[in-house]
Amino acid sequence: MTRRHPLWRACVAELLGTGMLTLAVVGSGIAAASLSTDPGIRLGINAAATGLALYVIIVVLAPISGAHLNPVVSLVDVTLGGRPWKHLAGYLPAQFIGGVLGVLLANTIFGHAPVAISTTNRLTPGHLGGEIVATAGLVLVIFALARGPAHRAVAVAVAAYIAAAYFFTSSTSFANPAVALGRIFTDSFAGINPTTAAVFLPAQLIGAAIGAALAVLLFPGRRAHLRSDTRI
Repeated sequence: MTRRHPLWRACVAELLGTGMLTLAVVGSGIAAASLSTDPGIRLGINAAATGLALYVIIVVLAPISGAHLNPVVSLVDVTLGGRPWKHLAGYLPAQFIGGVLGVLLANTIFGHAPVAISTTNRLTPGHLGGEIVATAGLVLVIFALARGPAHRAVAVAVAAYIAAAYFFTSSTSFANPAVALGRIFTDSFAGINPTTAAVFLPAQLIGAAIGAALAVLLFPGRRAHLRSDTRI
């Protein structure tokens, strides 16, 4: 018998999961910077740790909240009829708060100041284009699988996509407004300055819209459902 979870529990899962994700991103970035001076090795460590952590987080939390861990994924899910719009009132704050808390925890456990505003500038046309591509691809992967019989492959596909996108996108694939917000608060390898983060947001929204449109175009007539057992 499937257990039905109340919405508040799903929101806790989203806060925890997004926090774990940014902890993995920033913590592995700090660790990588202390282990090597080679940018490629640093990025490889960062990508591998993020991909592995993301897979585990999705597998553990998907039955409770769908493991969105990302405001644009939640926006697309409600737009495509996967869950009620009122879920956004809980999901979005949980994701943004979790994203920041995960970064503060990463800073703290590695002996850095809990809050250190990033000075890393990633604001170039190439980076913005990279964010559109990264977010469009992520949304397409998620909702193409969710609209078809291969929905059980979402966790491994998303983890693999994000790890790969660290290398094939110029922006290193933030693809997530909550992650971008959190990474403002670390002046480390994984940081992003506030101006860049603010401009990344519209790029991510554009990418999400493109990815959702492609998923519907490729898989018409199927209703997307990021499976969870959340009670309204």
